[in-house]
Amino acid sequence: MSRLSDHNVVIAREIIARYPKPKSALIPLVHLSQEQNGYVTTEAMKHIAELIGVTPAEVYGTATFYEMFKFEPVGKYVVNVCGTMSCALLGAGELLHHAEEKLGVKAGGTTDDGLITLMPAECQAACTEAPCLQVNYRFRYRMTTSDLDALIDDLRAGRLDGEIPPHGTLGRTRQTIPDDRAVGAVHPDDVTTGPAWIPMEQDR
Repeated sequence: MSRLSDHNVVIAREIIARYPKPKSALIPLVHLSQEQNGYVTTEAMKHIAELIGVTPAEVYGTATFYEMFKFEPVGKYVVNVCGTMSCALLGAGELLHHAEEKLGVKAGGTTDDGLITLMPAECQAACTEAPCLQVNYRFRYRMTTSDLDALIDDLRAGRLDGEIPPHGTLGRTRQTIPDDRAVGAVHPDDVTTGPAWIPMEQDR
């Protein structure tokens, strides 16, 4: 599918309703699209634009800022090997080269069976655990080439299916907020005073 499915349109409308302005739901809806299709399709971006009242260019312009969104098909698993300083000093280059040989693809490519996409990555904020990588944004720390071999073998054999969901899956639960627990968001145009916890000049 390219546009959001009927089921996901219902979820999209629930998400939009959480925000005072519909366009504030842009990023969650792009996540929803990627969860559905595995990547963000052009038709989905047009659909999201219709739902929140912006242009498709605004959806694309915002979504392309974030590395986790893919705009072309990727494998079920995206393996991101960090190459920033700490990881580089502790063998990330060798690790990435070994992964290319193991998978038979260059960085940026996807295996012929469509299972694994290999990507270089910038800092993954785990410098004390270098070299590190992520599989669908789930961390693996202090990786060696033999660790990488075992990881890829496990992915191919399906042994990690219960631990690592397909690319695009954010979580196994979706947030719901009961009506009696909502914060009562006010449309920005209707705000006339500062938040109660910010002391006003006259109160000082």
